[in-house]
Amino acid sequence: MRILLWHVHGSWTTSFVHGRHEYVLPLVPGRGPDGRGRADTYPWPSSAREVPWDRLRDEPVDVVVYQRPHELDLAREWLGRDLPGVYVEHNTPVGDVPRTRHPLADRSDITLVHVTHFNELFWDNGRAPTRVVEHGVVDPGHLYTGELPRAGVVVNEPVRRTRVAGTDLLPRFAAEVPLDLFGMKVEGLPYGTYEDLPQARMHAELARRRVYLHPYRWTSLGLALIEAMTLGMPVVALAATEAVEAVPPEAGVVSTRVDVLAQALREFAADPERAAQAGKAARTAALARYGLDRFLLDWDRLLEEV
Repeated sequence: MRILLWHVHGSWTTSFVHGRHEYVLPLVPGRGPDGRGRADTYPWPSSAREVPWDRLRDEPVDVVVYQRPHELDLAREWLGRDLPGVYVEHNTPVGDVPRTRHPLADRSDITLVHVTHFNELFWDNGRAPTRVVEHGVVDPGHLYTGELPRAGVVVNEPVRRTRVAGTDLLPRFAAEVPLDLFGMKVEGLPYGTYEDLPQARMHAELARRRVYLHPYRWTSLGLALIEAMTLGMPVVALAATEAVEAVPPEAGVVSTRVDVLAQALREFAADPERAAQAGKAARTAALARYGLDRFLLDWDRLLEEV
């Protein structure tokens, strides 16, 4: 099957293109948001091809995976024909959340695929047919050493996304345990150290930290949390959105109380043996629920239906 999709969400797309199909990624001059082509910092197989946008009409595409509302118009214009498609919703709704209607809520011809059950629950999906295909991650391996009694945090654009990402809470956590931030545009905060690294290097560095901190208030889940668990890291996370489903009690601490989370960070940092034990449980749980094989099988079934 030939699948057209845009390179919008690097970690999710990395898992998706590891399937058995051929993946066509639009490319525009300058590699702008509507045509980034292949990823530079993620390991993608050769079956993921970038194709200039003005040559897509010559591509025998079978199905389109949309991730942003305007991609429906782009696909129609660039392909010159209508094709079966699904729409992946990565994000939680914003604004007046109980009344947030999804952009596809009035359409019944495109399956709306949510990446978490929380997403499906909180969006007003209208008459759109919905499915949930939970995340799957490429297993980086059990890289955890925990040699540094510090907490690792992965967050993109922490300054711009202050309350969404929980960045405003970091000073309270940094008072208990030194923090190291990883991600894109992580500079500009008055505490911690910051690094923007390719995924493989980031995983290796992250796994040297004693514990993983997930401070997000409002996100569908956060693939970085699952990736940290697969690395074998114990996790400390806000009890917000889907994190309460993803992290079992033996894998770390999940709470809405900042003081409880700060204490958990302090205790994990001070007890390497306990941290390593919780990290093993985290890895087992993540592989069982968010393994790549399950993710790709779920997608194969859905795409064949479409």
